Amino acid sequence: MSDGFEQRGARDKSVSTRVRCAIYTRKSTEEGLEQDFNSLHAQREAAEAYIKSQKHLGWTLLVNHYDDGGFSGGSLERPALQKLIEDIEGKRVDCVVVYKVDRLSRSLLDFARLIDRFDKSSVSFVSVTQQFNTTTSLGRLTLNILLSFAQFEREIISERTRDKMSAARKKGKWVGGVPVLGYDIEAGGGRLIVNEPEAKQVWDIFQLFRTHASLPPVVSELRKRGWINKSWTSKRGISHKGRPFKKASLRRLLTNAAYAGKVEYRGTTYDGEHSAIVEASVWQEINSQLRSELRGRGVVRVKQEALLAGILYCKNCEKPMIATYTTKRSRRFRYYVCKAAQLHGYECCPTKSIAADKIETSVVTQLQIALTSDTVRGQLCIPNDEWETSLKDNPAYQVRSIAKKVSYDGISGDVVLTLGAYECQPSA
Repeated sequence: MSDGFEQRGARDKSVSTRVRCAIYTRKSTEEGLEQDFNSLHAQREAAEAYIKSQKHLGWTLLVNHYDDGGFSGGSLERPALQKLIEDIEGKRVDCVVVYKVDRLSRSLLDFARLIDRFDKSSVSFVSVTQQFNTTTSLGRLTLNILLSFAQFEREIISERTRDKMSAARKKGKWVGGVPVLGYDIEAGGGRLIVNEPEAKQVWDIFQLFRTHASLPPVVSELRKRGWINKSWTSKRGISHKGRPFKKASLRRLLTNAAYAGKVEYRGTTYDGEHSAIVEASVWQEINSQLRSELRGRGVVRVKQEALLAGILYCKNCEKPMIATYTTKRSRRFRYYVCKAAQLHGYECCPTKSIAADKIETSVVTQLQIALTSDTVRGQLCIPNDEWETSLKDNPAYQVRSIAKKVSYDGISGDVVLTLGAYECQPSA
């Protein structure tokens, strides 16, 4: 009995320590691959011999071949390498064995990225002809040294890129990115050229804002006209359809220095190489107005302790209603506004907004009426002798913990509460 148990335990131990090894080979050119015994075969033969020498540690060779013939080590876009990564992330590999480190990658940055992915999947990496084995403490030390150099190289590259882009912007050059409405990218890249039909729309948008001096009515007008943001196609041929304007995207357009023929960098504007669409004075006027609004909004921002925050919805468009306020003559007036109306203009939703005090009073009243029912309190597990005091002392907590949803119909004025499985009747 004991011998059988010990043998079973030994078998279990051998299975638990089994290391599944995948051999990766690569050759930069296709020259010689047609031969019966080529460089890929030589690399695999050496790796197989190494795995056999580690048999006492439970190393076993996987039958899958990961051979990239005719692929450069300067890129990770290699079919066999991608299949290897897929198997690693699928937990089908425990150790990757190569003939030399540069067979995996010639780029230190790419090598560091690959090792990081191996580490996340608890996969070891071994180079047969070099003392590089992450299953040992010395191998991990070597890896850390390489990663330190890789980090240094990344930081150097980032600094060079920032310096280059900074110099380019100061010379007024377009440094890339998503094209904006009114401009196209010159064939070959590097410059913005005016798209005349779109430029006319941009000019009209600036004039609309000068007329209304507010974002929501301009958004509503743009939706009526069917005007949308820039549609463009990436270098890879992927088409990106322009989306309807919202307050945020409209603000970005109106504050974009490119339309004044400028390039903005770290708060400073420089003369750009491209042509302007609107006069610099017009852009400066609108830009100053919008940015002053943002600064002022930051100064007077007050945390909203809204009773219905997160549970109030517009019945007409099923969008949340957001708590906000306005100040007139030093008095603050709280209200809830439909998110759709806030983003796309008040004409897109009949609900628009409602005074906070009015709807909050209605909700608390309905909740009090509903909780007088023993059946409702039983379903919601609310103690009979505590609900009135709790609702009076902390109405915000009680409303949000009991009410699943509050729906407001801006056309009829009805306010409907959903308490778990119960729906209260509309208020009179």
